[in-house]
Amino acid sequence: MTKFAVQFSETFIVSDQIKHECGIALIRLLKPLSYYHKKYGTPLYGLNKLYLLMEKEHNRGQDGAGIATIKIDSAPGYKFLDRKRSVAPSAIKDIFEDVFKKARKIERKNPELYNDTDWMKKNVPFTGEVLMGHLRYGTFGGNDLDSVHPFVRENNWITRNLIVAGNFNMVNNEFLFQQLLELGQHPKQFTDTVTVMEKIGHFLDDEVQRLFDERKEYHDNKTLTHLIASDLDIQRILTRASKDFEGGFAMCGMFGHGDAFVLRDPNGIRPLYFYQDDEVVVAASERPAIMTTFNVPFEKVNELKPGHALIVKKKGAVKEAMVIPPKEKLSCSFERIYFSRGNDKEIYEERKNLGRFLTERVLQSVNYDFDNTIFSFIPNTAETAFYGMVKGIEEYLNNYKSEEIKKLNGKLDTAELQRILNLRPRVEKLALKDVKLRTFITNDSDRGDLVSHVYDVTYGQVNDGKDTVVLIDDSIVRGTTLKDSIIAILDRLNPKKIVIVSSAPQIRYPDCYGIDMSKMGDFVAFRAMIELLKENKKEHLIQEVYDECVEVNKLSNEKSYNAVKKLYDQFTDDQVSKKIAQIVKAKHIRAEVEVIYQSVDSLHLACPKNLGDWYFTGNYPTPGGNKVANKAFMNWVEKKDVRAY
Repeated sequence: MTKFAVQFSETFIVSDQIKHECGIALIRLLKPLSYYHKKYGTPLYGLNKLYLLMEKEHNRGQDGAGIATIKIDSAPGYKFLDRKRSVAPSAIKDIFEDVFKKARKIERKNPELYNDTDWMKKNVPFTGEVLMGHLRYGTFGGNDLDSVHPFVRENNWITRNLIVAGNFNMVNNEFLFQQLLELGQHPKQFTDTVTVMEKIGHFLDDEVQRLFDERKEYHDNKTLTHLIASDLDIQRILTRASKDFEGGFAMCGMFGHGDAFVLRDPNGIRPLYFYQDDEVVVAASERPAIMTTFNVPFEKVNELKPGHALIVKKKGAVKEAMVIPPKEKLSCSFERIYFSRGNDKEIYEERKNLGRFLTERVLQSVNYDFDNTIFSFIPNTAETAFYGMVKGIEEYLNNYKSEEIKKLNGKLDTAELQRILNLRPRVEKLALKDVKLRTFITNDSDRGDLVSHVYDVTYGQVNDGKDTVVLIDDSIVRGTTLKDSIIAILDRLNPKKIVIVSSAPQIRYPDCYGIDMSKMGDFVAFRAMIELLKENKKEHLIQEVYDECVEVNKLSNEKSYNAVKKLYDQFTDDQVSKKIAQIVKAKHIRAEVEVIYQSVDSLHLACPKNLGDWYFTGNYPTPGGNKVANKAFMNWVEKKDVRAY
């Protein structure tokens, strides 16, 4: 086996921002357009709701956006499918400004036509009953328009038209691609989006042909088209198409005649919610988006079961059907820590608990010195965890005050009593997110100083050389922002000590289900572990594990395992955290620096419904994840700056 020289790079990239989960939205209007016009005063009810639903999910994608609509029962010769995509900086705004332009012009010049829903449906694009939206964060491929969902598979037979949008990454895309080749297809792109669409499209064609062949002796072709549209078995199509899907996915699809579906992976890795009443069926990646857009309570919005599809037929029949046998539910915990909007009832409480469960370790770190400790947070996603941490500190102080008062034994000492009652955490907003200075960085010589000013600080609150600053963040991925910006700018306040607290555990392994964390060497926890191996004269294990990874990845998926775990097993979590603190502390920093991470056990306690933790533990929900971890390590050893899947 070829030996590779192992080097540790001190080079840091500009930002710790993670690109991640895409967002999907599907709306099916169950009534004629005239119903919504009469009740809500607009023929654009569906479009208005789609716009709001996508805006409420804009946190899930800023590389691009797209929408598509289907007009049910459009007459031949009239367009029934409309699609628009954009990669503009404000993609949602760009799309809907253009979509609404024609309708608003008609409203101004011909209000009678604008209020004629039949005329609007026939003549104005995007006035359909089935509406789909997608927000994209690109984790693979480029950010050009061709990479933006929805994707369309067109056909002159209306039932063979397919539109797909999704939030997914297929770990076994190469295998799926080969399956398409064996079917005789010639896919135009090697992306999981195209692969998934063509897999569904193949079995759609097969189902349409089956129904046609069964009935062609009894009906003419025109009648057959209507019968196929009515009897198309969407559950059967999806079951056959998704048989070999491996990955995390939440996708939505529409067929040209008006059937629609949303589908979730069997481990429930990616989130997907839905709501239905007698007017609409709506599905989206986040529950609060549905609640706000349609003004419905938490209890009315359902989580789609893993391995199931919500299927809406052209005539309005709705069912939740099993498509793939469900497996152990391992929903992505990073959704709860960071990605999803924090105004979800459950997520808000979970993030508070993530902060609260860190209280004891934080207080131990500052030696319970409330007089000389300032508690703060990194804006803005860590704010809720900060509230939880402060609540935990207040609970500790309340117990402490009670015990101290009992010690007085009824002897009133006004000064001592006042001292006890006045004990409270010093809470300040020290770190401020400044303008995106990264936008203006043009060359490496300018980068260092400008990056250090991505955050600013509040002056005059820290006692010079005396106070400890505790700052909670939602996660620490690469350590870049910590070293180059946050710690550097906090050190200007001259604190005695800086304690950085992560509400997430140490990120150690790559993700392959939708989060853009695919390179092992990017993770500060990995770099810390490698440094510890060197310091403890265990560097030989790097080559041993590399050789093992090579052999393991030759095995079948069922026999694969994550060989990289062996390296982390050499050290405790605290040892890795201490080394991380050394890495993120630049040479010019005067304050002592400590880094505290959430434990995996506390994470599970805080987020009991989202137990997927592979990026922290290396315990992947699908066999292909193990191979991705091994490949990522192999790439690092071989100095290949490429994705592992």
